[in-house]
Amino acid sequence: MNKASWLGTALLGVVTLGSVASAADHPVVRDLARQVRLADPVLAPDGRSAALVETRADLDTDEYVSEIVLVDLVGKGTRPLTRARRHAASPRWSPSGDRLAFLAQDADKHEQVFVLPMNGGEALQVTHAKDDVSQFAWSPDGTQIAYAATDPKPELKGEDKFRNAFPVGNDDYTITEAVRPTHLWLVSAQGGEARRLTSGTWSLPSSLPPGPPSSPIAWTRDGKSIVFVRQETPSTGDQYLARIQVLDVASGAIRSLTGETRLEGYPKISPDGTTVAYWRNRDGHAWEFQDVWLAPFNGGAGRDVSAPVDVNVYGTWWSADSRSLLVGGSTGTTVGLWRLKLDGSFERLSSAGDVMPTNGYWMDLDVGRDGKIVFVGQTAKDPYELYALDPGATAPVALTHVNDALAGLTLARSETVHWKGPAGRSLDGVLTYPASYQPGRRYPLVLVVHGGPNASSREKFGLLAQVMATHDWFVFEPNYRGSDNAGNAFFAAIYKDAGQGPGEDVMSGVEYLKRRGLVDDKRMAVTGWSYGGFMTTWLAGHYPVWKAAVAGAAVTDWVEMYDLSDGNVTQIEATGASPYVGEGLAINRRQSPSSTMTHITAPTLIMSNTGDFRVPITQSFGLYRALKDNHVTTEFYAIPSGGHFPGDPVRQMDVFERWVGWVNKYL
Repeated sequence: MNKASWLGTALLGVVTLGSVASAADHPVVRDLARQVRLADPVLAPDGRSAALVETRADLDTDEYVSEIVLVDLVGKGTRPLTRARRHAASPRWSPSGDRLAFLAQDADKHEQVFVLPMNGGEALQVTHAKDDVSQFAWSPDGTQIAYAATDPKPELKGEDKFRNAFPVGNDDYTITEAVRPTHLWLVSAQGGEARRLTSGTWSLPSSLPPGPPSSPIAWTRDGKSIVFVRQETPSTGDQYLARIQVLDVASGAIRSLTGETRLEGYPKISPDGTTVAYWRNRDGHAWEFQDVWLAPFNGGAGRDVSAPVDVNVYGTWWSADSRSLLVGGSTGTTVGLWRLKLDGSFERLSSAGDVMPTNGYWMDLDVGRDGKIVFVGQTAKDPYELYALDPGATAPVALTHVNDALAGLTLARSETVHWKGPAGRSLDGVLTYPASYQPGRRYPLVLVVHGGPNASSREKFGLLAQVMATHDWFVFEPNYRGSDNAGNAFFAAIYKDAGQGPGEDVMSGVEYLKRRGLVDDKRMAVTGWSYGGFMTTWLAGHYPVWKAAVAGAAVTDWVEMYDLSDGNVTQIEATGASPYVGEGLAINRRQSPSSTMTHITAPTLIMSNTGDFRVPITQSFGLYRALKDNHVTTEFYAIPSGGHFPGDPVRQMDVFERWVGWVNKYL
């Protein structure tokens, strides 16, 4: 199953903060801590309210605090539901709407399912798993909850506690114990003893951030079956060995939906129960678009129905009559929604004006029985609000105003730019102007290259670009081949060409800006995180035009990525070969920035998390040694944190302060 990205779009997660005032009218890094993140809206069955997750930064404890809030779609009022809990998530309504279930930590800090009565009273903990519950779903009659939980650690005693060597599979280098599978359980919605539904060395898929949530489990309307995704092992490198299964709840019998053995995920059953919509990559190739496929619930081959839309799908919702689906994905420098019929014909929904649905690896959107859409949206001036779009309406209505505190900021102008790249390829990106821009003057240019690479830069609120604009720099965020915003051919063109082609696309954008007379080409910097860090290192080694570079969590060597990252062997789906078979080593080296790191001359800031499973910090050590040995000005900061980007607000602000400070020093 395509995780929608090779490496993860790290910058998607760095604007999820909340509560310290800035005295300046112009944006500053500390404004990150005033942003409020909204996510996972779910409509109540009666369509009159929606529950969603609201996340704010607590700088005293250096953590993000999330609670579930209820938004009245009629009166547009908001009230908190879980204020006593600091980390509530995944709100899900009971079928009748009288209760709301959610995930929160128990006394042992394990994620468990809690059920809150909506007519008053305390939430009841209904699961008592020995490890985290990752997801759950109500039975159609509201009496039971199916949930997925990681199998508990084996209990060892005596000397056996120290005989703890473990087998390694297709896992990343950060693991310190055997990976354990995730399986299905069933418990009464009133709590009580849970019943195991599945077991074995195989697993339901898990998700490591940044990335989409795990494929949700789904009940059939009659309550007799559960549709889920089976991954052949719990190892992250086996994520593509994913297939949709149907479980008979009473007997425990499991059958395959389509007979396919890889790249299936995110099943949703039609309201009439006859069809399962799911995601699978076009033509069964992981380097191509994630499309919507349909298969009969009773079994049979699936068929791709969304290829004509030519959009990398990030969301799928059935219409109430089971005759069409709402799908969403990136297009140009915005996000679109389409109504897709079962024969593959489609129409794009009316424009949402200057509001675009959030779209990282997942769209924060829900559709009611009457066709009403609620979604978390972004504009050029507002990072997150909840919006409602009624059937037939031409513009959404804002239901929340949680980020009004940012309304007083004086923001620089941003716009979408278009140019012709290599071989006449049509390219686009986002250009943010210097805060005090004056026509006719040339200004320094800073590239902020997006991660992924299967993501895209969009014309929306971006605090990093706005902070850079206050220094009177142009900020250029180009979309290069491999981005997910311009059709499948553009997306797949990066296969076996990780650097050269995308690098040419980016540099053609720089030349376009120079031809417009905007850029002082003696003062240019290249920066990025994750695949953006890869591209920074590639461009710095191939084009000696930069005054400064910032390489965050940069991929420098695809062989190391194959050996050590959480994607490990799945890198074959991108680079085209194992480095240890035939000509694979040369193929991987040719696409690695390490092949030209000794040509870098720009002063370079390197940053990486010590516990990064996506892009191991060893990659940054290699870059640092290469630059130091060649007497290039460099500084390397290791961040004592797990994950692909710091998950706490203070370290996030520190990263951005170092990022902007380094560029400022050399421009």
